[in-house]
Amino acid sequence: MMPTRIALAAMTVLLSAEALADDLTGKDRFLCSAQTATACSEDGQCFTGTVYELNMPQFVEVDLKTKRVTTTQASGLNRATDLKSVLRQDDTIALQGSEYGKTFSFVISETTGYLTVAVATDGWTMSVFGSCTPMPETK
Repeated sequence: MMPTRIALAAMTVLLSAEALADDLTGKDRFLCSAQTATACSEDGQCFTGTVYELNMPQFVEVDLKTKRVTTTQASGLNRATDLKSVLRQDDTIALQGSEYGKTFSFVISETTGYLTVAVATDGWTMSVFGSCTPMPETK
């Protein structure tokens, strides 16, 4: 009897998390937040920490129409980069770009808003996991 209750509780938690996820279907502007980040060097040394410790912004605004990713004004970082590739396919939003010797790829689930980012440069990589939510429509 107890394993059944545990299984039902686990399913309820999973279904609740899915119901709370943000749907980006048809949205062109969204705010993404990084939750965890890991940086690794070519010698195999890795560091997992906050985005602040890794000199990354906590939030970025993504605009698919202008093909730009920018930091939020509140971050004080004043960073922006153009996207070289924007692809929407199979409930996935794939974004790619390159700047200052760093190449990056974003993979965003269109139905859940879950975010995975990879950044690479010579001898160094970073992986970031987070989530995105639609931004209010501008008038």
